[in-house]
Amino acid sequence: MRIASDQLAQQLAKDLPAALLLHGDEPLLIEETCDAIRQTALQHGFEERIRMSAEPGFDWQQIHEQSQSLSLFSSRKLLELRLPSGRPGEPGARAIIEFCDQMPADTALLVIAGRLEARVKQSRWVKAIDKCGVIIEHHAIGADRLPGWIHTRLKSRSLNADTEAVRLLSHYLEGNLLAAAQEIDKLALLCTDGRLSADQIMSSISDHARFNVYTLVDVCLSGDPPKALRMLDSLRAEGVEPVLINWVLTREIRVLAQLAAGLARGKPRNQLFRAYNIWARRNAIVTAALNRLEVPGWWGLLQQAGRVDRIAKGRAQGDVWLALERMCLNLGGVKTVIAEKSG
Repeated sequence: MRIASDQLAQQLAKDLPAALLLHGDEPLLIEETCDAIRQTALQHGFEERIRMSAEPGFDWQQIHEQSQSLSLFSSRKLLELRLPSGRPGEPGARAIIEFCDQMPADTALLVIAGRLEARVKQSRWVKAIDKCGVIIEHHAIGADRLPGWIHTRLKSRSLNADTEAVRLLSHYLEGNLLAAAQEIDKLALLCTDGRLSADQIMSSISDHARFNVYTLVDVCLSGDPPKALRMLDSLRAEGVEPVLINWVLTREIRVLAQLAAGLARGKPRNQLFRAYNIWARRNAIVTAALNRLEVPGWWGLLQQAGRVDRIAKGRAQGDVWLALERMCLNLGGVKTVIAEKSG
């Protein structure tokens, strides 16, 4: 049976299924679901947990042996099988299907994987789990769903935040759910009265070295190149990876390119800002950046960001920090000349 992630608690309240498959794009959600399943397993007497990982050379006979042998510590046990590749191969598929066909009363099987390809989802071993147990897929939390997820997460930590605060968190934490969860947990410790404002969140994020990358973006957009270069030097000294800096800059440039294209087509600025979640306190710097460059300029910056990525990953020649400096300068309105060989 395939169920949505928010239906799992209701399912576990009834009983622990004989077999479960967790897969998807969000490692944090998968691990938290694993914790919920383990807790339910303990409540139902599955006090022994056997952990296995299907690395190259893994002996798939272990599943059969563990399901047939008596538990050393309790009457019931939970087998956890991690599939790093998402593909068990023919021997693994046979072992999982055999387990589902036999369904031993004192053993449950939990299979944990990342994203499964569409073809794998239709394989025999997945269908076998579907028939005798439960399959839960965790889809990526995109920009459209992130504010809702953050709001729910805040409530679970007894925190109340206004709409502006939630949007602020969504902007700075998009694409990194683990960082979002850690930031919310930190806010829960810092906030004594349970009420969060945008100013409190901004102060918290600014104090965290990892999120100074996002502040760098805003400084670039505001048109202050000297300050942007000082921040970039600071990030370099702190050991922040160039790939992370480039990823954040690229994400912002891509949004600005889409905004510029929309404005060029005659769409109202306010409508576009709402569509791309540009909140009030960022209106001024985003508007300033859009006034400095037209559509071709933004697409040029995206190409520049692609080159920085290739340099950072060793697929093009050049000094990655120098390339990042040029991109920050260009984003801030300073024209530069790229002297290195193109890659």
